[in-house]
Amino acid sequence: MRIVVSGAAGFIGSHLCDRLVAEGHTVVGLDSFITGRRENIAQLADHPRFQLLQQDVSQPFELPGPVDYVLHLASPASPKDYLEHPIATLDTGSLGTRRMLELALRDRARFLLTSTSECYGDPLEHPQKETYWGNVNPVGPRSCYDESKRFAEALTMAYHRVHGLETNIARIFNTYGPRMQLDDGRVVPAFIDQALRGDPLTVYGNGSQTRSFCYVSDLVEGLCRLMDSGERYPVNLGNPREMTIREFAEQIRRMTGSRSPVIFRELPEDDPRQRRPDISKARRLLGWEPKVGLEEGLRMTIEYFRNAPRPAYTGSPS
Repeated sequence: MRIVVSGAAGFIGSHLCDRLVAEGHTVVGLDSFITGRRENIAQLADHPRFQLLQQDVSQPFELPGPVDYVLHLASPASPKDYLEHPIATLDTGSLGTRRMLELALRDRARFLLTSTSECYGDPLEHPQKETYWGNVNPVGPRSCYDESKRFAEALTMAYHRVHGLETNIARIFNTYGPRMQLDDGRVVPAFIDQALRGDPLTVYGNGSQTRSFCYVSDLVEGLCRLMDSGERYPVNLGNPREMTIREFAEQIRRMTGSRSPVIFRELPEDDPRQRRPDISKARRLLGWEPKVGLEEGLRMTIEYFRNAPRPAYTGSPS
């Protein structure tokens, strides 16, 4: 197959490109490099079945030759990045999604959108099922990301209903692993960076808010199964093992051997209090569930970060 991947130089996008090329597909990667990094796909730079194009998908572009799949992963995804680039984030979710859908429609290609658990906002239902409509502040600082993804889902469903396009929607929960940026503001790289530096681990709020963490290889497996499925409505992809941020900070301290203290700061506006996926649908339709345990995944991630350049951390983990 010839597969187009937007956001190819991002954290998840680069791992997905690795998987698709390894399976024998030809991959055309698109990335604006607002947050993507060329180092993430350096291992594919000279591969005969991989092509990388610098392209902001919210701007008009032409892609010669037929395509079989269009996978739309482009978007700033960490709070630090989308708060710094709110308009670009909204453009990618709206104009970018439209252009990628039009590319798929041109060749009647299958289309997959990577959406987010942020569609659930600060959820009043726990755990979150796909049928839950969410509790999102449409004018808060995080709305540039939340609403761009909610709009992208609506647009994807409209193309399916109006044009009969074969579409899939993945709602991704917290994912971690190698190639995350240490300074991107998300809790996994933030805590690991602080622990390895010997700096205090910064917990926002009282640390009682919960998250669940899925290792990137499990997430990529879920995306690959979803893109070949007949399910048109959103499917949660994430690890249902839930823990508090305070517990997670202690886990990072133990695994890094750090003596860093834990300090507390004010909780950012609209920060979700609970986040845990109900993955019953993914289990039933895709036969998918995470396989990599948290300790195993963190060992691999910590080892990667021990050898990575560590810029100063300035964001608020989420």
